[in-house]
Amino acid sequence: MPEAAEAAGYPQVSGLAAGLEADRALLGRTSTAERVADILRDRIAEGFFPPGTRLSEDSVGGALGVSRNTLREAFRLLTHERLLVHELNRGVFVRVVTVDDLNDIYRVRRLVECATVRGLGEPPYAVQAVEAAVLAGERAARDRAWEELSTANIRFHQAIVSLAGSPRADELMRGVLAELRLVFHVMADPRRFYAPYLVRNRQILEVLQSGDAVEAERLLASYLDDSQGQLADAYGRKMSRR
Repeated sequence: MPEAAEAAGYPQVSGLAAGLEADRALLGRTSTAERVADILRDRIAEGFFPPGTRLSEDSVGGALGVSRNTLREAFRLLTHERLLVHELNRGVFVRVVTVDDLNDIYRVRRLVECATVRGLGEPPYAVQAVEAAVLAGERAARDRAWEELSTANIRFHQAIVSLAGSPRADELMRGVLAELRLVFHVMADPRRFYAPYLVRNRQILEVLQSGDAVEAERLLASYLDDSQGQLADAYGRKMSRR
């Protein structure tokens, strides 16, 4: 086989492997950078770093105990995910989302969430994670824990997408919803935007439990339309005053 490959003009594996030895040092750094990006992504989604916050390499790198190169790679990954932005001669900042961004986020959400429900197949559906998110949201509302309510709502939509059983869809949704959280951190009252959807989350869950994916998709599409309209209007007014 090696002779056949060489005769066909393909490079030999042994030669390629030798060229990879120089990249061995990158493996540990890249793995660490990805872990740092995971931490910062979660912190951004939680509101620890609000939109517009400058992320100092010295303070963030010192707090996490990582090198400047590792941190810069993590910043690059999150910039690619549109959670951070690099401004020349100023540094790295948590991105401020525009209304156009918001509308595009909802376009992607429809494509992913509605398609997931449409493709569920025959019931029963494994909606335990969806139910857990609904219960967490209802508990947060009772406790008047509005940030927890926000998180529970995000987990509800992540759980909907997880029904597809696709790691790629899960990863895509994780980034999309993290970016969406940047919108809510600018809003003064998260309760106003999340609390009215608790009943609708419960309704979608119960329809899925009944096995009616067609009705669940209809409810979800209507939900996303209403959410987008309400949020885009309020966010647009908020940003025009900044």
